Amino acid sequence: MELFDGLLTVKSVGFLMFSVLLIAALGYILGRITIKGISLGTAGVFIVALVYGMIFHDQLTTQLVVSQKDAAGTVIADVSFVDSALKIVDNLGLILFVSAVGFIAGPNFFANFKKNFKSYVLLAIIIILSGGLACAGCIMIGRNFTDLDTGEFTALMSGLLSGALTSTPGFSAAKDAAGADLEPVVSVGYGIAYIFGVLGVVLFVQLIPKMVGADMAKERELLVGKEKKSKQMKSDKKLIHMDDFGIMPFALAAVLGIIIGSVKFKNFSLSTTGGCLLVALLFGHFGRIGSISIMPKDSTLKVFRELGLMFFLIGAGVSGGAKFAEYFQPIYFLYGMIMTIVPMIIGFLFAKYVLKLNLLNNLGSITGGMTSTPALGTLITTAGTEDVASAYAATYPVALISVVLVEQFIIMLFK
Repeated sequence: MELFDGLLTVKSVGFLMFSVLLIAALGYILGRITIKGISLGTAGVFIVALVYGMIFHDQLTTQLVVSQKDAAGTVIADVSFVDSALKIVDNLGLILFVSAVGFIAGPNFFANFKKNFKSYVLLAIIIILSGGLACAGCIMIGRNFTDLDTGEFTALMSGLLSGALTSTPGFSAAKDAAGADLEPVVSVGYGIAYIFGVLGVVLFVQLIPKMVGADMAKERELLVGKEKKSKQMKSDKKLIHMDDFGIMPFALAAVLGIIIGSVKFKNFSLSTTGGCLLVALLFGHFGRIGSISIMPKDSTLKVFRELGLMFFLIGAGVSGGAKFAEYFQPIYFLYGMIMTIVPMIIGFLFAKYVLKLNLLNNLGSITGGMTSTPALGTLITTAGTEDVASAYAATYPVALISVVLVEQFIIMLFK
């Protein structure tokens, strides 16, 4: 049995709390700055977290280190602050955000998914395949200009693809396929591409409506139709509410989601993200079990969604910043940009001209197809409606499976 000695010391906990609050405050200030109608929004937190990780790299990776011991008390590894406390922040944020999105999308998800099923599935596959082909192209060109051997370069590029698509399951699949010796190389690629993977989609969902001169009021009407939500939860005094805010059903959905997401079948799992999203969608769809309400208040969901996104970006940003300074090379960043931009553009054009999706369904599907959690938060603000979450929730599971398969195929093909 592995034991952690002093993992959460007073020093590390104090520094964690200080870091999270400081980054949040500065990040929202940065995100509020608007230039020609474009702002970073919550993604400003990610930028500040990234810079924070770069500035305090030494403190995060060397000074705040605790020892991991076995049952006999023998030190078997040193664990840095980045790899321990910040991972907790990252995972907690992801659980809060994805669960909130599931609840929000639940009332309309199944009706919307049934109506646009083929479009969502096809679009998710097109987006991920486009990213995979972009990655393959970069490998075939870039392997002639690198000092890395074929296996190392392929592992690095697979990491870049998972980072460009901000896909944690894809990242995990790439590490497994690359093998234990090349896992660190995959991690380097993921860290480098993740930065533009976040910012690229966040900016894309803001720029496109402006470029096409979209009337958001009209687009919102096209998204939800003239009728009100078919599954909206109505106030029912006969329902039993376990608490005033609906925290109990939210927590229950998250717990069940974590359990389901941890189940593996032939090295594939839904992951915490997919599990929490699935359970929350079901809770949000049904809204009740008998006379017991399993639907949190709208205000609770909005707070958890924003809080979760903030925690997720802080955890990912600080960790990425600590590694970014050490491994960054401009050409790798360029490869990552290509793997983010190409599938977004192809996906948008395909959805617009072939599938004939309206703008907000299109962009919501893009955020799901790109598995971009931060971009969904930005799109909700830009669109002025949370109904775009349904399109995200519909394309995300298909993209989740597709990116895992594509990652494994790329490593198998070029290793």
